Amino acid sequence: MIYGEKNIDRPIRWAMVGGGKGSQIGYIHRSAALRDNNFQLVAGAFDIVPERGKEFGMKLQVDPERCYPDYKTMFKEERKREDGIEAVSIATPNGTHYEITKAALYAGLHVVCEKPLCFTTQEAEELRKLAKEKNRVVGITYGYAGHQMVEQARQMIAGGDLGEIRIVKMEFAHGFHSEAVEKENESTKWRVDPKIAGPSYVLGDLGTHPIYLSEVILPQLKIKKLMCTRQSFVKSRAPLEDNAFAIMEYDNGAIGYVWSSCVNAGSMHGQKIRVVGSKASLEWWDEQPNQLRYEIQGKPVQILERGMNYLYPEALADDRIGGGHAEGLFESWSNLYARFAIAMDAVNRGETLENLWYPDIKAGVSGVRWVENCVRSADKGAIWVEYE
Repeated sequence: MIYGEKNIDRPIRWAMVGGGKGSQIGYIHRSAALRDNNFQLVAGAFDIVPERGKEFGMKLQVDPERCYPDYKTMFKEERKREDGIEAVSIATPNGTHYEITKAALYAGLHVVCEKPLCFTTQEAEELRKLAKEKNRVVGITYGYAGHQMVEQARQMIAGGDLGEIRIVKMEFAHGFHSEAVEKENESTKWRVDPKIAGPSYVLGDLGTHPIYLSEVILPQLKIKKLMCTRQSFVKSRAPLEDNAFAIMEYDNGAIGYVWSSCVNAGSMHGQKIRVVGSKASLEWWDEQPNQLRYEIQGKPVQILERGMNYLYPEALADDRIGGGHAEGLFESWSNLYARFAIAMDAVNRGETLENLWYPDIKAGVSGVRWVENCVRSADKGAIWVEYE
């Protein structure tokens, strides 16, 4: 269980690019990073409008001299300081992630980047190579993966509780963009602009989340080929999709299915993952993240609850408040940021941690590759393609 004790000797000096006032995800980045005193926010380039970013940074109690007009200035000036930043989180629109991550790595910084890491597998592999070269940690904010029941599912599957894995059914299908809300909402507008959002909308923005969950709890499964179809029900979003279906064949003969959508009218969030084995099935729904549904063939359904002593020790290690109390997305992000900090600290000390998993640069590459293959299949007429 987490008691708030220090994970590392001192907090990592940390900055943000983006995440200013009006950002959908800036606050959760800061809350998660600062939760366990693993990071200290000392600088930032919070906004594309420098004056607005400086004003916001000062309200976060950041020294006004370290509220910079842009990330290039920040990286340059912070390198001159003995107490300069050691890590940066990138909370900007998709089209900027590649160049900012690259610049941060060249500046010798650890990185936490919003997904997608970039637009193409070629760019992603370049960043992976650079991260290895510079010996820096790159974390990707697949923020749902830090829920402790995800770890419970991982341990149950590894322990053989489900038997041979046959089917993985995934979805992230909400209804909040059933109409063209981007006409009035700036934070949505860029998501449907290919120049800023990249080659996809819901595949990259939504579908990659359950895909990463599947990689966490089923690390042994590798995609062999897939088929994808995508639609733009709100016609002004074309060529980007607001709905997509992907079917995947894994190398062990299992089958996977992903529904990505923002036009599932009436759905609040709609992210679920169900894993079907030869003996039993598991299902996790992010709107009820404290429960894991466990179904053994021929027996009554079991609802496993977060924080209870019948869970695997690895799952209980992520517990923050004990059984019976509800935990949520902020706790999940905090668990991930704690892992980012432990990984960064280990690298700084020249150590390697073999058993620590977190959404790393490989996860970033994997997400980009999945989207790229889905788009390739859909644009060729929803045909089966070998996974590249």
